[in-house]
Amino acid sequence: MVDFIKTLPNHSEKYVGENDLFLEIYEGEALSFTTKRPPLLFVHGAYTGSWMWSKFIPHFVKEGWKCYMMNMRSHYKSRVLDLTKVTYRDYMDDIKEITAQCAEPPIIIGFSMGGILCQKLAETITFAGLVLIDTSISKEVYEIAPYTEPLSIISEIVEPAPAREEYFSIDESADDIAFQKKYLAMESSKARNAIFPFTANGGISINGSLITCPSLVIKAVNSDDDEKRGRATAEQIKAEYTGLCNKTHTGLLIGQRYMETVDRILDWLKRF
Repeated sequence: MVDFIKTLPNHSEKYVGENDLFLEIYEGEALSFTTKRPPLLFVHGAYTGSWMWSKFIPHFVKEGWKCYMMNMRSHYKSRVLDLTKVTYRDYMDDIKEITAQCAEPPIIIGFSMGGILCQKLAETITFAGLVLIDTSISKEVYEIAPYTEPLSIISEIVEPAPAREEYFSIDESADDIAFQKKYLAMESSKARNAIFPFTANGGISINGSLITCPSLVIKAVNSDDDEKRGRATAEQIKAEYTGLCNKTHTGLLIGQRYMETVDRILDWLKRF
């Protein structure tokens, strides 16, 4: 198995706040034509951590971007807490605390659960930009394009790490899957139940009119419903939209065609 963490460039690390949030900071390579840019803040999804961005970071560093990779409480190397008590609002507090570590408002890049949390924060916090990669959907988007396929029931206690026993994926190699299995961990059921719109009283409402920063939505598209959800998310926050076909949720970050995601973001970042 290739451990992609071990391929990352040199960087600094620190623990932030009373919950010892683990933060990695990568300085962008000096480019003669580079003007001052806002930093990039990468926000992981459920069950994961900053390690999910391991394939991404070298490309952004090479292009001169300063990158902050955060970990919410009880994720990866952050201090372990009682996940039965952790809520999605706790995770939002964690993102706000790390945002304060940036010298200026960052361009925030959120994946999955991290995506919906970043959207909610963008209603009240000034970000230089917002990128959503296969974000969990809002209540409003769910009303437009609800899930029709059977969905797994979420525990009322703690969610175990997702099983990745299969070694076939449309866009992930055996190494990609083994890498994820090594690091995937438990998740807060309270947070997941609140975020998933198909659970009782679940779902986060987003007021798109309050999100004013430039935004980009990237969606893994394997059906008409996927495309509908991606476009509805982009319309809700007035974002540019890109659907990437024949991709898995995690494959957008870890899979064999992850560079399609990276290239789309880098192209969008040319405006800054």
